[in-house]
Amino acid sequence: MGWQEVVDIVPFLPDLAALIGAGIVAGFIAGLFGVGGGAITVPILFHWFLHIGVAEGSAMHAAVGTSLATIVATALSSARAHHRRGAIDRDILKSWGPWVACGSAAGAALAAVMSGETLRGFFGVVLLCVALYMFLTRDGTVMAASPPLGWIRRLLAGGIGAVSSLAGIGGGAMSVPAMSLCNVPLKRAVGTSSAFGVLIAVPGTIGFIISGLSLPRGVSLPPFSLGYVNLVGLMILLPVTTLMAPFGAKLAHRLDRARLRRIFSVFLMLVSIKMLGGLFDA
Repeated sequence: MGWQEVVDIVPFLPDLAALIGAGIVAGFIAGLFGVGGGAITVPILFHWFLHIGVAEGSAMHAAVGTSLATIVATALSSARAHHRRGAIDRDILKSWGPWVACGSAAGAALAAVMSGETLRGFFGVVLLCVALYMFLTRDGTVMAASPPLGWIRRLLAGGIGAVSSLAGIGGGAMSVPAMSLCNVPLKRAVGTSSAFGVLIAVPGTIGFIISGLSLPRGVSLPPFSLGYVNLVGLMILLPVTTLMAPFGAKLAHRLDRARLRRIFSVFLMLVSIKMLGGLFDA
């Protein structure tokens, strides 16, 4: 690489460092809390896309699509780590899994007809709800003796898949509270949610790729994108998120997470307020 090429890369080094840092945090959080890491990567990707000149109308879709693509590998890595510790409930995975996947596909289809502002607002609201839940409740809070059956189970699992796909957050942000409130032990809920992340991310990613390929002329996307999945962001985030997820999963079985849970919830509140506040500034 010549001197001129080095000079040309220098202005992009802060962006590169931010994306790598986001990937490290997202991968660790995915393993620790089972939330998929999208709560970190979506805002970072969204503001990066705006910074490089992508229109706001498509920047949010690209951020969510790229985040879901990243979660495929992160969730697989996290699920393997939890599986080795026997923390995945196979019965829940089999009974909820197909409906979670169908909900994810439906969410991706719905995102295709939503404006960027609406998708951004949806993400902010979901993130705020997750943050409030984490802040106001404690591990071990139970509302039902066991997970629901019948149409309630299908509706719950499908809703988890749809909302998670729309927000690009993987699934744990909703499935961990849902299972925990139904008397599923927390560590087993976190482990099972990591497997749900795969079932959400794969159909969600495919849906965002397809919808992004059919955009009308003149709609801007980040350079080197496959539909709404940006390959540059994916190549930067994928290795570090996949590498860090097992470390988070390992610590999930060792730490008393009460204080960490509160700190992370406050961070999520600030991120959601930033995303929602930008809508009113526009």
